[in-house]
Amino acid sequence: MGKGDKKTKKGKIWHGSYGNSRPKNDKKKDEGEKKGQTEKKAEA
Repeated sequence: MGKGDKKTKKGKIWHGSYGNSRPKNDKKKDEGEKKGQTEKKAEA
């Protein structure tokens, strides 16, 4: 399972595609950005 396997995250990154292994919106990253924005607004 390497770059040529379209079903793995590494393969999807290499092929430039998205799916269950590599969703377009990563939930963990989105939550971190939302939390950071609300904290900044509260300080200002």
